[in-house]
Amino acid sequence: MTERAFRTALLRGGTVYSPADPFATAMLIEGEQVAWIGSEGAADSYAATADEVVDLAGALVTPAFVDAHVHATSTGLALTGLDLTDCPSLAEALRRIADHARSGGVPIGHGWDETGWPEGRPPTLAELDRAAGGAPLYLSRTDVHSALASSALRASTPGLAEQPGFTPDGPLTRAAHHAVRQAALAHLTDAQRGEAQSAALRRAAALGIGALHECAGPEISSERDLVALLALAAEHPGPEVYGYWGELGGIETARRLGAVGAGGDLFVDGALGSHTACLHAPYQDAPHTGTAYLTAEQIADHVTACTEAGLQAGFHAIGDAALTAVLDGVRTAAERLGQAAVRALRHRIEHAEALDDKAVAAFAELGLVASVQPAFDAAWGGPDGMYAQRLGAERAAGLNPFAALLRAGVPLAFGSDAPVTALDPWGTVRAAAFHRTPEHRISVRAAFAAHTRGGWRALGRDQEGVLIPGAPATYAVWQSGDLVVQAPDSRVAGWSTDPRSGIPGLPDLTPGAPLPTCLRTVVRGRTVYDAGSLG
Repeated sequence: MTERAFRTALLRGGTVYSPADPFATAMLIEGEQVAWIGSEGAADSYAATADEVVDLAGALVTPAFVDAHVHATSTGLALTGLDLTDCPSLAEALRRIADHARSGGVPIGHGWDETGWPEGRPPTLAELDRAAGGAPLYLSRTDVHSALASSALRASTPGLAEQPGFTPDGPLTRAAHHAVRQAALAHLTDAQRGEAQSAALRRAAALGIGALHECAGPEISSERDLVALLALAAEHPGPEVYGYWGELGGIETARRLGAVGAGGDLFVDGALGSHTACLHAPYQDAPHTGTAYLTAEQIADHVTACTEAGLQAGFHAIGDAALTAVLDGVRTAAERLGQAAVRALRHRIEHAEALDDKAVAAFAELGLVASVQPAFDAAWGGPDGMYAQRLGAERAAGLNPFAALLRAGVPLAFGSDAPVTALDPWGTVRAAAFHRTPEHRISVRAAFAAHTRGGWRALGRDQEGVLIPGAPATYAVWQSGDLVVQAPDSRVAGWSTDPRSGIPGLPDLTPGAPLPTCLRTVVRGRTVYDAGSLG
């Protein structure tokens, strides 16, 4: 008898979230695959021969999450350095900046948001210079579409004053912002970059995230950064990383770098918080309509070239005018090549916030994936949030229409856009289920699918992201409270909790309830995070 070439592990005594058996309490792993899912009685037959038997002690096992939009280096820098995300005031921000400068930390920070500060403004250049102590400091706004740059960093950025978006004292936007960002990132050493990327991957693994979509590009990171991240992920246990390269016409570059698509943060516009999202009507609090980076014709040419090359395209588009340009461009590509050819590549749109019914229908018609971030609504939605400040309450209430997208059959892939919002998968699911605009809410089950299977479907890997026999053994184990079914329609939730419905429950994500705690994360049969509390 030949020796078995793979290791087996039996997990039992918990709850396994699986369509194969809604009442499953056990799961057998053979090597990199799920071999069996079922009940405790049947698990007895596998216990004697398994290499490892894990007592779940009532824990929940689910597919691992996929974060469909991240920036790993920037996320790691925020985790390990200067993060102003929760800063309550300008005064506190300046104090933190000064403390960081005195500590000798990397002069890159993130997360300031003047809309929540009592002062109602960002620091002046003079205030920033005093706090930075002469360092070439770069501080991205929370949406990463504008930034503060100290005088030292400005001086090291050639031609900055001639760039669109330059201001001599305030935040920089557009090309001026991109220029200082590149100058700041150029100061990073390989060791600093590696430390930041490792920190981001460790954090993701500890949150039950098994895969990340890194949205790189010449204006958001660099070729060197993406290559280093893909190599790090391949060489060390942790979440899998799938790279996107957002450069117009950058098909050969994307392939050379090992990216899975020529998209991600290929900017059609900016962001609402920085007044650079491109709108049909002016902002409520600014006398303009934002910034357009690409035309419909450029978008059509890029989608055409990617489709002909068999490579997924993608674009960053937030405002309604930017989304109109994208849809017009994709439709032109479909007219050139045939709709079936374009639909087959599942081209994706990042953020896709300002969608009306006509745009939602176009997404469905053209087979586009909506790569969206529910935490944006949690952070900035509602009648008193930043969106309402920028657009007015009526327009703001139309943003992020997840329910309409689902009803139209548009594939959803959830992500964080970290560091814009934190890596927080259960928080993301909660944000979609308890959207600040009730008509846009979706069930916890649908939101969970968008944050697990949805990320794999966006990659064209339809068999992943679900725990069934034969599927990859990529899963997370959770300590959670009672398992329930939560849906916007109480009639659905009531029937779904009846045992006859056969619908498995998920943790109670009611706002204020504690979120599940990750006990273990496994990627293709390999443990990449272990809290040490499983038997």
